[in-house]
Amino acid sequence: MLKRARSLVCLCVATALGVPQVTYAEADLPEIGTAAGATLTIDQEIIYGDAYMRMLRASSPIVNDPVMNEYVDSIGHRLVSSANDVKTPFTFFMIRDRNINAFAFFGGHVALHTGLFLHAHTESELASVMAHEIAHVTQRHLARRMEDEARRSPATVAALVGSLLLAIASPQAGMAALTATTAGSMQASINYTRSNEKEADRFGIATLARAKFDVNDMPRFFGRLADDYRYASKPPPMLLTHPLPEDRITDTRARAQNYPPLRVLPSIDYHLARARVVARYANIKQSAALDWFERTAKKADPAIKDSFEYGKALVYLDNNQLDKSEAILTKLLKSRPNDNFYLDAASDLYIAQGKPEKSVQLMQKALKTKPNNPVITLNYANALLESDQLEQTVQVLQRYTHDHPDDTNGWHLLSEAHIKLSNSDGDLAARGEIMALNAQWDKAIQLYSQASQIAELGSLKQARYDARIDQLLVQRDRFMALQ
Repeated sequence: MLKRARSLVCLCVATALGVPQVTYAEADLPEIGTAAGATLTIDQEIIYGDAYMRMLRASSPIVNDPVMNEYVDSIGHRLVSSANDVKTPFTFFMIRDRNINAFAFFGGHVALHTGLFLHAHTESELASVMAHEIAHVTQRHLARRMEDEARRSPATVAALVGSLLLAIASPQAGMAALTATTAGSMQASINYTRSNEKEADRFGIATLARAKFDVNDMPRFFGRLADDYRYASKPPPMLLTHPLPEDRITDTRARAQNYPPLRVLPSIDYHLARARVVARYANIKQSAALDWFERTAKKADPAIKDSFEYGKALVYLDNNQLDKSEAILTKLLKSRPNDNFYLDAASDLYIAQGKPEKSVQLMQKALKTKPNNPVITLNYANALLESDQLEQTVQVLQRYTHDHPDDTNGWHLLSEAHIKLSNSDGDLAARGEIMALNAQWDKAIQLYSQASQIAELGSLKQARYDARIDQLLVQRDRFMALQ
């Protein structure tokens, strides 16, 4: 029974497609299944999604890169604002993995492998993958598949959810479990998955159209992916869980032709993000990365040439060739002084040069233009920390962690600041929050208990720690009840 449930991972992970406008193709979108309300409520989906996100943080190489997170989030929410049937908040994040893959799960969580940036040639191609994943969430494919499974087996909803979530990001395990099921159940799972994939393609392409991306990039990306791996002995995870039969590619191509032509200019932000992935997350040597930037720049649109220079600047920075990095970044900042990609790299450069005060000044200036921007705020806090302006560092990070409690970057920096200030209780509390975000509840409670013991007896600080312990106990019990 659990093996059968694990096979349901096939409907969660997703490939991608896209389309700009919407009016014509929306009329013939099919209704598949039910709203899944009988199996799982939206509130329950959000609880399960939060629980699984904590498990992923503890077990997967999540990319905690503020610049990349901001970019992916901007594209994701541009799409969500154009999607139909949005019932949950959405969270977009990246996993460091060169395999091409993306997947969605309960509560509006959408994960992208960094490998997508190595294979998607344009922003619209990336957006097509994301739009497809968003459609899996808005159409509640996971909950609907569970409802169908529950009708055919005596498994409890809790057992089904647990099995699905444990297998959701592991397509190999999902496919292995699929082959272990009976023929009838296996065929039913395959058929249901194919239906969901086509529905996600159709809703995704409509979302792409409304968000003003190039809808033709969905079938273009799918077609290239199918061609590249047609004879591969080991296809990427995305094709294991989201096969691309010819009729699916043909269907998306036909739907894309229903929309009026839309000229989408190359996105410098996408290519800056792509360069950052090549420089920092592709697991290749310095020489290989520099060679890729040189070769790709020669045939690239002039509008995106700066992205390759940016990539080289990051490679030089990460390999301590600071003069070369500075020469490039100085030029880039002059051309776009408010660009977060460039500002983040310049901040790191000044700190590496032993000039954190220069980074502080740069971030203070940027904050005047972009107050409360997460990328600038974190860089500002880091620069303050490096320049030993510790009290101000704590003030900035206390505000930041209040506004962004799920960002481990803020808690890590706050922990470091408290250590430098010899505030042991503050360090313990910050580390407690990191443990909680990783579903390590007992460790989180232990750290907060230690912080409470250190704090002055009867103080407001001790009362705050004790209140947080009570909250963590409730969260832990709720989490354990899901298993």
